[in-house]
Amino acid sequence: MTAICAIGLGANLGDPEAMMERAINLLRLHEGLSVSDLSSTWYTEPVGGPEGQGWYYNRVALVVSELEAIPLLRALLALEVALGRVRAERWGPRLIDLDLLFRAQEIIEAEELTLPHPRMHERGFVLQPLAEVAPDWVHPVKGLSVTEMLARLPKDGPVVQKLPII
Repeated sequence: MTAICAIGLGANLGDPEAMMERAINLLRLHEGLSVSDLSSTWYTEPVGGPEGQGWYYNRVALVVSELEAIPLLRALLALEVALGRVRAERWGPRLIDLDLLFRAQEIIEAEELTLPHPRMHERGFVLQPLAEVAPDWVHPVKGLSVTEMLARLPKDGPVVQKLPII
């Protein structure tokens, strides 16, 4: 069954903007996926992970997917590997990160995947770009729209700022 999905992209090593563009191009070329919208790039303070790592560049892609959730997750993980991602430490610096944020209104709790993403409602670096492309999507567990979740974030949380278009 075809569904609208949101994929969070993040990177803070090498040339993050170029890496995200490469990832988006690979998403566009992947059979069963069609990128329907892209957020701006947001520059964000690291959340968790080792001290001293660089700030992240983040975007969200809306994708129409013919793939079910777990095959889509596996495809995203394979794209990360194809782009050179090595998982060295949790929340550590990375060349690319592709997170499946949601697949329509599906609720999944499996060993391999939890949907919607279990921490998306707490993260400005997810909600800010998501608000550009899907402000009215309603979290099927929280019952709140992206706009409402964003408004509930603490004002003194990590810095999230939109990069200017050059």
